[in-house]
Amino acid sequence: MKTNKIIITSLFLAIGLILHQITPGIFFGIKPDFLLVFMILSVILTKDFKIAFITGIVAGVLCALSTTFPGGQLPNIIDKMITSIIVYAIYKNSNANSPIKLTCIYFLGTVISGSVFLGSALILFGLPAPFLILFVSIVLPTSVLNSLIGFFLHKLIITNPAIKSKFINY
Repeated sequence: MKTNKIIITSLFLAIGLILHQITPGIFFGIKPDFLLVFMILSVILTKDFKIAFITGIVAGVLCALSTTFPGGQLPNIIDKMITSIIVYAIYKNSNANSPIKLTCIYFLGTVISGSVFLGSALILFGLPAPFLILFVSIVLPTSVLNSLIGFFLHKLIITNPAIKSKFINY
């Protein structure tokens, strides 16, 4: 593993955690999961399975430490680990260089994360509302927000020559 990939990943996760903590609910209390967006961004930019797996574990622990969902600690760790592996596989096998494909990866990553989180929380502890209601009212709107934010962040990093030359030159 290259040190610069680890440093970039840790910076992305730190930025995602801070933004996730300070962002209020935008639309009926729904807020984008910035930590998930930055985790997916890190997985896409580093293109390394070991770092993707470690990123999923670290993002899961960070989410577990900051969750407000009752009993959401273990489901957060499970969902981020699984999501990071699946997003890595989707990105590696799709040759996603177009903006639409990248946006779809962010959308799918959030849907996968939300589904795994709700499913594991249902199995382990139970949910405060039915699965389908939580999925439609929280996961799908968050997926749309995350895909838009992920697309713009990805474009900002890739098209900015100062950032690209200093950090993304591997």
